[in-house]
Amino acid sequence: MQYRRLGKTELQVSTIGLGTWQFGGAWGKTFTQPEVDNLIHGGAEYGINFIDTAECYGHHVSEGFIGQALQGQRDKWIIATKFGHNWHNGLSQDENYQPAQVLLQLEESLRALNTDYIDIYQLHSGKREHFDNDELWTVLDKQVQAGKVRFLGNSIGNPNMLFQVQKSRDFGISVIQTVYNAVKRKAEETVFPVSEQQDLGVIARVPLASGFLTGKYQPGHIFPDNDVRSQRPQEGRDEEIATALKALEEKPADMEASTWANAWCLQQSRVATVIPGSKDLQQLALNAAAGTINLISP
Repeated sequence: MQYRRLGKTELQVSTIGLGTWQFGGAWGKTFTQPEVDNLIHGGAEYGINFIDTAECYGHHVSEGFIGQALQGQRDKWIIATKFGHNWHNGLSQDENYQPAQVLLQLEESLRALNTDYIDIYQLHSGKREHFDNDELWTVLDKQVQAGKVRFLGNSIGNPNMLFQVQKSRDFGISVIQTVYNAVKRKAEETVFPVSEQQDLGVIARVPLASGFLTGKYQPGHIFPDNDVRSQRPQEGRDEEIATALKALEEKPADMEASTWANAWCLQQSRVATVIPGSKDLQQLALNAAAGTINLISP
């Protein structure tokens, strides 16, 4: 496994991390604690040391699984979680991004993760009015000073949110998470140049384009109701699948699609880590293999 510096945090993160939205049950599978244990412990065997989760992945369900799996191993992992994008607690999105509510979410995340501190605490897909709030970042800075959070981050809703990326330094943000893959490359024009200027650590999410870069799907595929992909309009989904299949024509014949898709993202030197979600050990192995590959030309 290769490791990269996560921007100004100076943390050394595995180039392949563990994405964990699937643990909350939104991707067509309900997980058990032993299954999560196997994936996380298996990831450690491959050299993975970075894990990304969120409060809304099953309303702390994903975090709870992780907290149990990491008992006695907390110091070996860099944990990133998020706040604000919570649709489980009956509050509006505007309410969920308010400082007092964010502090409650932080305490719930700490309990679920069974930890005294979170390495990277990220605003989760906030709108401009949620983000551009001095009071929020002042409150969060106090949590950094108190030792409950090591570094602040922003998981932007899409790579076009350039205002939020540019304001990172003003709000003490050290890490940016963005969509980036061989289908959706906009971050190259928006996020990466600013991250270079401000030395922001970049986490690339959805490296497999929601699984479409695995090559397993054809246009017209119908996803079950318990799979979040079923909520997308069929036309847009089919277009993205077709684009993914076209992108896979670049893949070396002797390389698995998932491995190539993750390694493709890591061609960008500004990307510190990618966070594919794995449903089983076979998928984990294919994803982790990309951490040993360098596609960058000499």
